Amino acid sequence: MDQAQIEIHVLNSLAQIAPEDWDACACPEAADGGAPDDPFTTYRFLKALEDSGSVGTGTGWQPHYLAAYLDGQLIAVAPMYLKSHSQGEYIFDHNWAHAYERAGGRYYPKLQIAVPFTPATGRRFLVRPEYREVGMSALVQGAVQLADNNEVSSLHITFCTEDEADAGEQMGLMARSTQQFHWLDQGFGDFDGFLASLSSRKRKNIRKERAQANAFGGTIHTYTGDEIQPEHWDAFWEFYQDTGARKWGSPYLTRRFFTLAQESLRDDIALVLAERDGNYVAGALNFIGRKTLFGRYWGCVEHHPCLHFELCYYRAIDFALENGLPRVEAGAQGEHKLARGYLPCETHSLHWVGNPGFARAIKDYLDAEREAVAEEIEILTEYGPFRKIEVEEQE
Repeated sequence: MDQAQIEIHVLNSLAQIAPEDWDACACPEAADGGAPDDPFTTYRFLKALEDSGSVGTGTGWQPHYLAAYLDGQLIAVAPMYLKSHSQGEYIFDHNWAHAYERAGGRYYPKLQIAVPFTPATGRRFLVRPEYREVGMSALVQGAVQLADNNEVSSLHITFCTEDEADAGEQMGLMARSTQQFHWLDQGFGDFDGFLASLSSRKRKNIRKERAQANAFGGTIHTYTGDEIQPEHWDAFWEFYQDTGARKWGSPYLTRRFFTLAQESLRDDIALVLAERDGNYVAGALNFIGRKTLFGRYWGCVEHHPCLHFELCYYRAIDFALENGLPRVEAGAQGEHKLARGYLPCETHSLHWVGNPGFARAIKDYLDAEREAVAEEIEILTEYGPFRKIEVEEQE
């Protein structure tokens, strides 16, 4: 196929693309009426970020969506943003920015192909299946050329798939490996089956934590789809504000995002809420993918022992097992997840840096970091909570 036929457009709003055209690239697997692999690159999710003011003017995330057309047909898209900081990314380059600026360079603005505020692995080069290779190549070349022509310091593609990382590296981008903690169903059947796979000490600890959490004096319920009501978002907004203020200084998402989520995203959501004496006191927000439950936000207005673990980790496992989802991604960071059945998994990103000298230094750093990450994953996995097959344990 002659790639010269492909035209790359840069769009400042998703309103310039029809929802069905974007989703034909972003989630063709959902054409059967099922869930997308993940909801985060769907038109409805990204448009809710845009329409709610969570991205755009004043946020440091200015939309510059890439769109590739072949003979007038949209064949590939990418959620790209012009960034004036490195917040809300979770694969961080703060040290790179400091080094670049100490050397007299201007690191910001930079270009970021990502889902804002969302450390969840998924496709970032969204291509109609029949144009997979040529579409990704066109998007990569278009993004690099745009960065180079506008003298932008760098381009970053974060939480891409392993296949995209491999292909991007072949195209000359620098690949980076990081890690998160994910829960994987190994044919457990139910939560008791999961517990049976753990060492005796870890099994007892989880049972103790669940008992403590559920003794908080109220009830816990998981709401999905039409079960979610506007008053649930009123409560969750309080929780989210508290967490956002403590972690980031101010929340990334606006209150309007949750209103739009009620309108267009509720089928993608599993909202876990704890209620006591008629008031919601804590909550965890999850997004539902085709094979994965993605844990995103947690917050509370009352502290109760182990309630965080119950709502964020154990209820997520319950939901995954009950709904045939073989994976739970519980978000960024948190080695405390290891003891609760979440194992270290490699995550991926791709990077382009315009300055040749700085690019060489980053490449050397990434090579060393990749070895360290692989070693850390191996060590943490060995110290995981699962019992060794050769050891028979009894309670």
